[in-house]
Amino acid sequence: QVRLVESGGGLVQPGGSLRLSCAASGSIFRANAMAWYRQAPGKQRELVAGITSSGSTNYADSVNVRFTISRDDAKKTVYLQMNSLKPEDTAVYYCKAEIVRLPSFRSIDYWGQGTQVTVSS
Repeated sequence: QVRLVESGGGLVQPGGSLRLSCAASGSIFRANAMAWYRQAPGKQRELVAGITSSGSTNYADSVNVRFTISRDDAKKTVYLQMNSLKPEDTAVYYCKAEIVRLPSFRSIDYWGQGTQVTVSS
């Protein structure tokens, strides 16, 4: 079984920072592309940032410059550093990873359970 567990969410004032983590565990050969999505109340889930296995990154226009995605393959963990947070960043943040499973070596997408980020004064 494979699990993705997010942590680091919470309540922060506008202009503040948070760092989200998402750790993968289980029968894993490696993680390929990893990404963070978010879903605000009444809105569709949207891509926030993604990172490939080689370290190439992409960001939504709304978070570019303010957010940074990174990964630690030894820890099978992806991070999202969020700076200069705005009220419109309030959402449930989900991580997604393409996992190459053992012993089959099949690639399967997994999602975490989500972590709430609230930006409010």
